[in-house]
Amino acid sequence: MTVEIAPRPRASLRLPMLVSRTLMCVVGLIFLFPFLWMIATSLKPTNEVFATGTSLIGSRIEWGNYLVAATAIPFGRILLNSLVIAFAGALLTVTVSVLSAYAFSRFNFRGRAALFGVFLATMVLPQEVLVIPLYLMMQKAGLVNSYPALILPFAFGAFGTFLIRQFMLSLPPDYEEAATLDGAGRLRTLVSVLVPLLRAPIAVVFVFSFIEYWGSFLWPLIVVNDASMATVPIGLEMFSGERGTDWGPMMAAVTLVVLPSLLIVVLLQKQLQQGVSMGGFGGR
Repeated sequence: MTVEIAPRPRASLRLPMLVSRTLMCVVGLIFLFPFLWMIATSLKPTNEVFATGTSLIGSRIEWGNYLVAATAIPFGRILLNSLVIAFAGALLTVTVSVLSAYAFSRFNFRGRAALFGVFLATMVLPQEVLVIPLYLMMQKAGLVNSYPALILPFAFGAFGTFLIRQFMLSLPPDYEEAATLDGAGRLRTLVSVLVPLLRAPIAVVFVFSFIEYWGSFLWPLIVVNDASMATVPIGLEMFSGERGTDWGPMMAAVTLVVLPSLLIVVLLQKQLQQGVSMGGFGGR
């Protein structure tokens, strides 16, 4: 009985692999360094944040910065506001995107291509152009300083519709035809057949929307005039005043508010990798 020994990888193949992995580690450390700096700064006394230069460690570990961050501002209320707005906004964005993508990919109507082109053209409009007319609309509707005002205006963007539509175009119509033969209507076919096949792009749209709502600053600053409705970016501004910025507690608060977005990305990592690798450009 002979035992075959797998050939060892040649040195010419090991060297590029080693270089590739080394570069990946270097790039990973570059992206990780700002987070390490953020955590280290949150544990420094405020008067040593800039005095220690490039040193990551201050004269002492200031755990009290986290207590100050949680008590100096209504941190719990601000965090709850942002969680409600980000989750509700992301869910609404996904729902609108799926329905719009289904209409643009499966319904044949006159002017569909032109309408979709106009819809995509809205992606180039900066938020600064939209805030004034949107604020006037919210004011007339009596929604200023409310959750709907913070959620509704930016839940109808074109990015999610475009991404999910491209994936939907790449799906063969056989699944839908089989569901139709079984007596399923369009809505049942969409929910029971297509949505499970679109988990990857839906996860991408959800995460991107969550992060966008979570970090939005300009629109909440304009439409909110009550501290009880403040979101995370506005809450972080409360650490800056006439006497300067309380950097230690502020960085402690930043460290805490990064965690929800990071947790969402970790939980949906598999779907995100699949969605990004497929790219969403397989359709027509």
